[in-house]
Amino acid sequence: PLAKSFFCPSKLSHRMTASISTAGSDKAIEDPYTWLEEVESPESLEFAKSANDACLDALGNPETSNTGTYSKVLSVLESDDRIAYVGKYGINGQGETMMYNFWKDSNNPKGLWRKTTFESYKSDEPVWETVLDLDALAEKDGISWVYKGSSKLSRSLDPLSNSMGEGSDMFTRALLNLSRGGADAVHIKEFDLIKEDFVSEDEGGFILPEAKTRASYKSRDVLHVGSDFGEGSLTDSGYPRVIKEWVRGTKIEDAPIVFEGEASDVSVSVGINDQRRRNGPIYESRSRALTFYTTKRWVRRVQYEHLLAPNDPKREGIEEPEDFKEVDVQEDASVSYVGKRMMISLRSDWEPVPGGQTYKAGSLLDTDADAFLTKGKESVEYSVLFEPTERTAYDGYTCTKNYLILSTMDNVKSKLSFYKIGDDGFTYVGGDKEAQILDSSASPIDSTDSDEIWLYTSGYTQPSALSLGDASKAVTDSGEDSKQSYHLEDLKSLPAMYDTTDLVVTQKFATSKDGTEIPYFVISKKGIALDGNNPTLLYGYGGFEISLGPKYIATVGLAWLERGGVYVEANIRGGGEFGPTWHQAGLKANRHKIYEDFIAVGEDLCSSKICKPATLAARGGSNGGLLMGMMYVMRPDLFGAIHCAVPLLDMKRFHTLLAGASWMAEYGDPDSSDWDDFLHKYSPYHLIDESVDKYPPMLVTTSTRDDRVHPAHARKMVKKLWDLGKDKDWPIYYYENIEGGHGGAADAKQSAFMTSLAYDFMFDTLSKGKSA
Repeated sequence: PLAKSFFCPSKLSHRMTASISTAGSDKAIEDPYTWLEEVESPESLEFAKSANDACLDALGNPETSNTGTYSKVLSVLESDDRIAYVGKYGINGQGETMMYNFWKDSNNPKGLWRKTTFESYKSDEPVWETVLDLDALAEKDGISWVYKGSSKLSRSLDPLSNSMGEGSDMFTRALLNLSRGGADAVHIKEFDLIKEDFVSEDEGGFILPEAKTRASYKSRDVLHVGSDFGEGSLTDSGYPRVIKEWVRGTKIEDAPIVFEGEASDVSVSVGINDQRRRNGPIYESRSRALTFYTTKRWVRRVQYEHLLAPNDPKREGIEEPEDFKEVDVQEDASVSYVGKRMMISLRSDWEPVPGGQTYKAGSLLDTDADAFLTKGKESVEYSVLFEPTERTAYDGYTCTKNYLILSTMDNVKSKLSFYKIGDDGFTYVGGDKEAQILDSSASPIDSTDSDEIWLYTSGYTQPSALSLGDASKAVTDSGEDSKQSYHLEDLKSLPAMYDTTDLVVTQKFATSKDGTEIPYFVISKKGIALDGNNPTLLYGYGGFEISLGPKYIATVGLAWLERGGVYVEANIRGGGEFGPTWHQAGLKANRHKIYEDFIAVGEDLCSSKICKPATLAARGGSNGGLLMGMMYVMRPDLFGAIHCAVPLLDMKRFHTLLAGASWMAEYGDPDSSDWDDFLHKYSPYHLIDESVDKYPPMLVTTSTRDDRVHPAHARKMVKKLWDLGKDKDWPIYYYENIEGGHGGAADAKQSAFMTSLAYDFMFDTLSKGKSA
């Protein structure tokens, strides 16, 4: 994803032609296609529908194609063999540990929210009970609901968590996020997990209308809510600028504002972090995201009673909480709390004591939270849990009741390390000895009550698997790898969804224009002919510190590898594969390095004779769609086909469309000198060259309901190409899904349709480029 899902769509008058002043000059850029920015105007929708018809006329309907790709992909997406991942919701009145899961299949395309006991879940055939049927709800409400997750009331903050009987401890309330057609904007409805029904307004239920709302429980009867409350309540980026504290039984309109930022901020947020079970306090935090990567933070320590409604009798006689204190760290650092410890993740070098030690960008530090907040950053000691090298990177941490699990990457390979949590810091106890070409991660089953963990593994050719582990058993003896010690039992495994016979995974390196080595993974048949005739798909993203790495993607296997294709993922700069410096190397004026990296990988594939330009396809979505647009205009000679999905393409107006203003920290500000200095070089919409006789075939796809990256990026690019490319060899195809949100599809059938349309287009096009 490009950004968090909150925005304020701008309303543009139909068929308006924008005259955009160019920073630093008197020249204006005329844009005759801004009428396509009206998302659901009759003219825009007619454009999309006629383009869809033309696309299917030219490429064929995937549902009826003789390739069979659609049915294969759909069978995977709806397969009962998929792993049903669960979350623990607590212990019921019978002493049973209850696991919840959200499940979609051919009979339930919208999905079922369902539950089972832990013992049943561990069996081959779990017995499920339905909690909420989204298909039935959609039919009842007459709305194409898409489930967008839930926010639960923490058991430690819920006096009724034991309401199911002695020994019970269950989540009792949740805020459900329901989207129309897959958009980021959601309706929020409170759900009673004991009665398994929505809490009505008459019962004091929390219900909020459609908006890009952030809502979470402060306590059972109090919510923190950020939303569109009217004029001035949103930032320029369209995210919440103010946070209200909403007490049950009152109107949201009357709820007081408890925190607010500036209109120029990206967003504001608040949070409650209860660390009492790790011998710490309850932390109440507030933050202003100044840009996508910089944040101002405040925090205070509170008692449980401070989280209750102001008129709650339990607050009588309780002193007011301490004042919020600003967290004095660099604005580009991340801060969190574990027990009594403050965790600081650095994105740039930090020298907390002038003239003292400098901690490297990409490091994870910890220190005593109370001492930091009372004495200041210069008066505490810091421990370094992780310090990066040129080819290693911090990838996050998670905690069980007593252990911190550190995830790192070594040359884009996964590694887990385990630390015992203490009041005075963390003690290393064991972990993986070597990193693997594998996606390996862990998460707590119950972070407050146990050290049991879920273990997830997945590889390019290794089906996803779920195992049960125990962090307390991660002890390294005699230098041996301790994976088997913390691994308890295998629980679930995805069967092989495609034929991996003779497939091999290889990590290679290409040299970019500035001499930087760019890693990439190649998945292919063993011993393929190096004759340039292998249909090769090169995938990339290159932005927002998002890493690519080994994961089992059955759709790639079925739609590409089984057909004899070669699949490649490029770990180009802009991502997070080697920490924040790898990302920052491609920001703003340096963005050309990202595109040069991708080109270097493409050229390396051709020079090694794996493929040639006529048999090389490129694919990317969202920020990766911008990458595809740049490949189209920079190197039309290097690619035989391109799939550009839910893209950014107009970098002069991106900040005026939906959530675009929040991404200026990544790309730059088009209204400043950034446009003349560098941004105009990275705006595919403005770089179409009428003198080019031949551009490669390109399929552009998006969604009408994408309220994160505006569909106008795709619409305008295609319309401009059609208008300028008359009588030229510029084959361009466009398909806009009427539902789907930023993911491009709202259910399995739509997802299978969009996937098979893209893969069939690329494979068929490259097949024509093979040498006789």
